[in-house]
Order: sequence, then C-alpha cells, then structure tokens
Amino acid sequence: MIRGVRGATTIPEDLSSHILIETEKLVLTMAKENNIRPEDVASVIVSTTTDIGAAFPAKAVRSIPDWTYVPVMCTHEMDVPGAINLCIRVLMQVNTEKTQRDIHHVYLNEAIKLRPDLLNI
Repeated sequence: MIRGVRGATTIPEDLSSHILIETEKLVLTMAKENNIRPEDVASVIVSTTTDIGAAFPAKAVRSIPDWTYVPVMCTHEMDVPGAINLCIRVLMQVNTEKTQRDIHHVYLNEAIKLRPDLLNI
C-alpha cells in the first residue's frame, strides 16, 4: 500500500541556508515519526510558497545519506491571499502497512497553524 505522509515548515527568510536546513529537518522528522526508510519512499513532492526561490528544497532531500536516488520534485503553491508565508510543504509517497490513521503528519515552526487539528492525535 502506498500512503501519503504530509509535512510542512516555515523559514524566517528566503535564504538558501534556511531552505536547505529546514527542509532536511522536516524530511528527517517525517521519516523518524513514521519509521520510513529511503527504500520505502516512492517519491517526494516539495512545494513552496511563491516567496521562496533562493534554492531548490529537493537539493536538501537528495543530500540526506541514502536518499540520493529517491525521486523528488519541486513546485510552487498557489498564491492565495492570506496564506502562510515562507512555507515549505512536503508530500512523501511511502510504501507502508500503516493505516491512514496511523500516519504521523509533521508540522514545524509556523506551519503548525496549517493543521492544528493534528497536534494532539
């Protein structure tokens, strides 16, 4: 079964170092929380709000040891008025036996505002 694991984080400003550090932290936290091994990952889609452009977040994913060959693609989110700024979102498609209810979605920094309903699950 392939399941989607969601995550999001924010950065303080559009700098390459912030993008790479926070994306790696998010992906590693998602993997740890869900016992995901790189070989279980079918693909990863990383999106950013349109105010991020200093670096490709996919570079951070590919730089993680053993994640080099995981297919990763970057894209931009829709530019919706009032949406959270400087946000990086990850959708990881993972081969797993877990049910959807057992998946732990990860929201870091200001991105916790996106899914407060998942904080206490």
